[in-house]
Amino acid sequence: MSRLLLCVCLCVVVDAAIGAERRPNVVVIMADDLGYGDLSCYGARTFETPEIDKLASGGTRFVSGYCSAATCTPTRFSFLTGLHAFRRPRTGILPPNGVSPITPEDETLPKVLKRAGYKTAVVGKWHLGLGQPGEGPDWNAGITRGPIDFGFDHAFIMPTTNDRVPSVYVEGRSVVDLDPADPLYTQGPNVDMSQPSGKTHRETLRMDWSHGHNQTINNGISRIGWASGGEAAMWRDEDVADRFAAEACGFISRNATEPFFLFFASQDIHVPRMPHERFQGTTPHGFRGDAIMQLDYTVGVIRECLEDAGVADETMIVFCSDNGPVLDDGYKDGAVEKLGDHKPAGPYRGGKYSPYEGGTRTPFITYWPGTIPAGEVSDLVVSTIDLPRSLPALAGVTVADSSFPDSENRLAALLNEPGAEGREFVVEEGIRGCLGLRIGDWKYVQYQDKRALSPTAKTFSKKAGHRFELYNLADDPGEQNDLIDAHPERAEAMRTRLEAIVAGR
Repeated sequence: MSRLLLCVCLCVVVDAAIGAERRPNVVVIMADDLGYGDLSCYGARTFETPEIDKLASGGTRFVSGYCSAATCTPTRFSFLTGLHAFRRPRTGILPPNGVSPITPEDETLPKVLKRAGYKTAVVGKWHLGLGQPGEGPDWNAGITRGPIDFGFDHAFIMPTTNDRVPSVYVEGRSVVDLDPADPLYTQGPNVDMSQPSGKTHRETLRMDWSHGHNQTINNGISRIGWASGGEAAMWRDEDVADRFAAEACGFISRNATEPFFLFFASQDIHVPRMPHERFQGTTPHGFRGDAIMQLDYTVGVIRECLEDAGVADETMIVFCSDNGPVLDDGYKDGAVEKLGDHKPAGPYRGGKYSPYEGGTRTPFITYWPGTIPAGEVSDLVVSTIDLPRSLPALAGVTVADSSFPDSENRLAALLNEPGAEGREFVVEEGIRGCLGLRIGDWKYVQYQDKRALSPTAKTFSKKAGHRFELYNLADDPGEQNDLIDAHPERAEAMRTRLEAIVAGR
């Protein structure tokens, strides 16, 4: 079998000099809710992640690798469009019937690669919306406005997240194994609101909920949202990782003779964490740690699939995460009680939802045998938002100036070439309008909603409706010592810079 990962971006015009040779494959493996400290190659000591460690030892591990936002939908949106999510409505955490913030007119990474002759696929968690505006997805009549419309030749996806309905797979435009005699509904009058739920039948659940996540029950776990019908199509949480790995390997083997781009979007380690039985109990940290072991295994499967297909040396893998870690995210799965000495965000503050480093500084590894230096560590700043411009250059593709406006070509940094430069700045998007801006060693944090205020911040501008913080990451990587009062000029300069970035200047 094989194992996949990587972030790739290619575009419109293929260089004739490269066209005569086989262009490299690209596999982007994006984990879900994986923190900077959640891998042994990034400092975890209570368990080991040997398969992902092989990528690090055989490639380059970045210590300043970022995703663009601290939640999943906006990071995935930016990865495909090269556009900061705060520029587009509906890029928050989408509900079960959410419509995609991507439009069929948008330029996307898979569109660029497809025009360049690549076969393109997404396998795994989607959570970027399906269906028409004002209508949402029609699970029974063929789903419109989804991955196939945004540049993917093949799609085998989980429509939303593990914890949201419906708990089904979608292949192309159709729900897999859906019985026409038992139609599936997630909205409207056909949804049975009297069915057992996490509230009414809590004592029957295999995993209790801690907040929310108490509506429709599937596989003994209650979810966010209501769904009726489609019983034959429902997946079992324990089997999802293996199914996604098999689908990814199938795509690789079918397309081994031509260049391909695979976006493998793992559902691990998002809640509800219910790994396959063979991984349960493999770490001291409950199902959260066990799900990391399942993720690690899956990465190994994809890498082996590439080797079995004879294309490992022709494939660049990018391993990343869509945001930082979270412990209790709605279920009582032991993540808090069994944390022990493990530090999911490593030395950094915050995690999922947060504009601090722990929210967006995550594992980031590039791997390409014989091309990317092995066993090296890079401190260059790289971000998933740069893949739409960086990976096109890999295939000799020129991207239009108007495409991917917030993305930068940092291919040399991803390949760890001598003299390469990373990003000068990186924007870190939290929830409720919170933003962070890192420039060099300095980090500026700006809140727009009093509900999101940190307990240590002191400066709040009622006139602007913002609160500001300033940190020096070289001296204070954990962002504990707010220097806003000591360096007002620097803070003001960074505030002005962030304002210009948000305004698109």
